[in-house]
Amino acid sequence: MPVTILGIESSCDETAAAVLINGQIMSNVIAGQSVHEQYGGVVPELASRAHQANIVPVVTVALSRAGISLADLDAVAFTQGPGLLGALMVGTAYAKALAISLDIPLITVHHMQAHILAHLIEDPKPAFPFLCLTVSGGHTQIVRVNSAMDMAILGQTIDDAAGEAFDKCAKMLGLPYPGGPLIDKYAAQGNAQAFDFGEPKIQGLDFSFSGFKTSVLYFLQEQTKKNPDFVKNNLNDLCASVQRGIVEILLRKVKRAAKETGISRIAISGGVSANTALRKNLTDMGVALGWEVFIPKFEYCTDNAAMIAITGYQKFLAGAFARYDVVPMARIPGIYI
Repeated sequence: MPVTILGIESSCDETAAAVLINGQIMSNVIAGQSVHEQYGGVVPELASRAHQANIVPVVTVALSRAGISLADLDAVAFTQGPGLLGALMVGTAYAKALAISLDIPLITVHHMQAHILAHLIEDPKPAFPFLCLTVSGGHTQIVRVNSAMDMAILGQTIDDAAGEAFDKCAKMLGLPYPGGPLIDKYAAQGNAQAFDFGEPKIQGLDFSFSGFKTSVLYFLQEQTKKNPDFVKNNLNDLCASVQRGIVEILLRKVKRAAKETGISRIAISGGVSANTALRKNLTDMGVALGWEVFIPKFEYCTDNAAMIAITGYQKFLAGAFARYDVVPMARIPGIYI
């Protein structure tokens, strides 16, 4: 009998639904929220309202594209957290109501575990164990992945996440939200060696980006005092230099983790894994050091429901079902299996 799972993602500002049948993604639908652009960041209340408006249409389209009906579902998987509580509540309430009405299992998914298991959606898939650098707007971690249901965090940010560093540096440069992709865009035309910014000296495999952001801020303040048009005249070079600094911090820790663990299968995941410099530099480093490098398609880097569905499938096979009275969690420590 085929196993058919509906995955639902609503942790931030994308409402997404995907249908998986026997491990294969049959549809993956995402509705974004442009309302936040004018505010320079995600407004939680507006995100929640948009999720309420989007979730039924998104699920309807996902089912239609997969060629199935609600009656064909064997389980519903949804993002329990971490994320914006109001946004998570919408996805949680919908998933619970659907599972109860159909009398089928309910499966909770940790958002970061799902980003990692996005690597199981399509070939080539990394063999276990592998190391995964998970980089997003809210998280930066190096995770040892022993199996789909066994993961351990080896290092993580002690302050800001890499995605947050990209967006805040973009804001300093006068770029609109979300700024990370714009830094990537302008960096392609710039000189990455034009400017140097301070890097934190953090022991072990943990990360820190607050000092880097402060270095960028002080540098811009100093230069704009001398020339008010400094940012405008050097935007491409500034974006390229900021991007180089953040990517170097990330990959330096990955290289150390690979050396300490002896694992040469290296993957990246999360929204920042869509960054072209990170993808290229990791690929080049992999060639130089003899690593197997795994980089997801762009559609599986940012928040999506396919990663929720594939994680739900793994938990379905393991019999890891949730109670119907489960609640969303804005914060979940570690990798919640």
